[in-house]
Amino acid sequence: MTGQSFEFVSTAFCRDKKVGNCPQVALNVPGVVAVRDSERPDAIVTMTPDAWRLLTNAVKAGEYDLTA
Repeated sequence: MTGQSFEFVSTAFCRDKKVGNCPQVALNVPGVVAVRDSERPDAIVTMTPDAWRLLTNAVKAGEYDLTA
């Protein structure tokens, strides 16, 4: 990752200025997915694309449903 910086994006919902902290994701560095909270931009978590797929699949399946 030397010489490369992450280009974070938010979902369209989070681009509304009324919305506070939002997750942001960077996919621009090959082999790395970076995630951060918009209110804590220096706290970056990185993972492999395979780990990202596992995480997003688990979220979609309701595995991390906080209302359960």
